Amino acid sequence: MGVAELIKRSVTLRGHRTSVALEAAFWAALDEWAVRRGVPVAQLILDADLKRGSQGLASTLRVELLAAARRGELSPHKP
Repeated sequence: MGVAELIKRSVTLRGHRTSVALEAAFWAALDEWAVRRGVPVAQLILDADLKRGSQGLASTLRVELLAAARRGELSPHKP
């Protein structure tokens, strides 16, 4: 699997099934962030969905993860 290859996961947001495609590194960061916050990954995705406006969900998640990393909420050594 290439570094930039997208991985799709299905989630249910407000009663509707959808899929989100992110690179493996972003899924790993999202999983880590969920563990650190003590919430399910689905909750982080829902939070991003609720505040995304006209942006795509995947883009919003990447921006949220970047912000979390800058706040020190993610391990800097993990890929």
